[in-house]
Amino acid sequence: MSITPMWRVDRDGSMFTDKKAAEEYDRMLELAANITSLLEDSFEIDENLAEEIGLMFARNKEAFAKAFKGKPDLVLKIGKASEEDTSTEDEAAA
Repeated sequence: MSITPMWRVDRDGSMFTDKKAAEEYDRMLELAANITSLLEDSFEIDENLAEEIGLMFARNKEAFAKAFKGKPDLVLKIGKASEEDTSTEDEAAA
């Protein structure tokens, strides 16, 4: 019988076999939560929409960082990548 160590992210209960991946995922969720709070404090916005926006920013933080440093076209690729992922998932389900 083998034993596999697991790391659980308290924020959403996700399980990882790699500690570094678990910590990175936890940091991403923390960033998303902070962005969500900023949006809710700054605008009258639906809680679910604010959470989705926060997650989108957090998942794509590298692209946004590069965009803020002078490559604004990268922001447009984020939406296209999401659409491609969705269409690929739809095709696989069919």
